[in-house]
Amino acid sequence: MIVSIIGLGLIGGSVALKLKKSGFASQVIGVDVNDEHAEKAIQLGLVDDTLVLPKALAISDLVILAIPVDSIRKLLPSVLDRIEEGTTVIDLGSTKAGICGAVLGHPNRKNFVAAHPIAGTENSGPEAAFDSLFDGKTGILCDREESQESSFLLAKACLEALDMHVVEMDSKSHDLHIAYVSHLSHISSFVLGQTVLEIEKDEATIFNMAGSGFESTVRLAKSSPKMWGPIFKQNQKHISDSLGAYIENLQAFKSMIDEGQEEAMMDCMENANEIRRVLDGINDKSKEREKLNQII
Repeated sequence: MIVSIIGLGLIGGSVALKLKKSGFASQVIGVDVNDEHAEKAIQLGLVDDTLVLPKALAISDLVILAIPVDSIRKLLPSVLDRIEEGTTVIDLGSTKAGICGAVLGHPNRKNFVAAHPIAGTENSGPEAAFDSLFDGKTGILCDREESQESSFLLAKACLEALDMHVVEMDSKSHDLHIAYVSHLSHISSFVLGQTVLEIEKDEATIFNMAGSGFESTVRLAKSSPKMWGPIFKQNQKHISDSLGAYIENLQAFKSMIDEGQEEAMMDCMENANEIRRVLDGINDKSKEREKLNQII
């Protein structure tokens, strides 16, 4: 199977490596508007070759869009205009409703499958790619009824070849839930980083006093604004709602501190500790899937 990947950064490069390693793809073609990224992808062995978009589309069985979500919305309709009848197109964007809406009613909408592999790091570019990025993570496929069955099953097989656990949901529900469990954490990290830089003018103080807790909490602030800005714009309403709830909780916690309500603070933190149980359950399931894959 010939797979073309549009966008050769962390996500696209990692997909390329894994699909080659797993044998899912017989040939991986890279497409990138950044010539340096394209050259680096060849040097690092992420892809077998790079081509301009029209040539890549003409020979591909599967086309994967791994670019920022605003670029996906702009490019996807023209990609669907140009593909061969048997070609499947998948996007890997972190928002789904707007992207699906951009091709609603398109004659080749049936060839498209909306996907979101929930995986990533704070790093970007071809050099950041690695083949185990998706291992044990969740991959979401949306709006199955809008895709032809052959394309949907190919997209599912692709995520499974990435060693992901595949779940299905509609695109609107995806955007609602992802605002709370992904987008909000990135905003928190960006704003925390900004706050510390504004208050602590002495970089040496940050360097000397920042512990592992601060580093892990602010890690996501190193993520690419060019990627996350369009995500926040496309999922504006749900992100605004999640931020509103978060700000209310922050204000309530501030009031507890200001008024010396130690017992209320303890109750709040103990309630928050419940997230450990949820995360432990997620990790346990991931380990079980890894063991099962090794047996298979």
